[in-house]
Amino acid sequence: IEALSDGGVAAGLPREIATRLAAQTLLGSAKLLLETGLHPGALKDMVTSPGGTTIEGLHELEKGKVRGALMNAVRAATEKSRKLGQG
Repeated sequence: IEALSDGGVAAGLPREIATRLAAQTLLGSAKLLLETGLHPGALKDMVTSPGGTTIEGLHELEKGKVRGALMNAVRAATEKSRKLGQG
């Protein structure tokens, strides 16, 4: 949320508005996923328009390897948890 808020500030939004928008974006996405039970990829397809702003932002996330970084973070935390449980 902080990074999304920083992006909003960099784009010219006041911090309070940028943070609220960032939080609402994640909250809305999570609620939609939980309420519909649809696969996240299906939801992504529903909200992206050809040549639109969402797909442009997603493309930047892919270029930055955010998906891989998140996956690696979960795997690393899981492995650390296992090691701590054995200690």
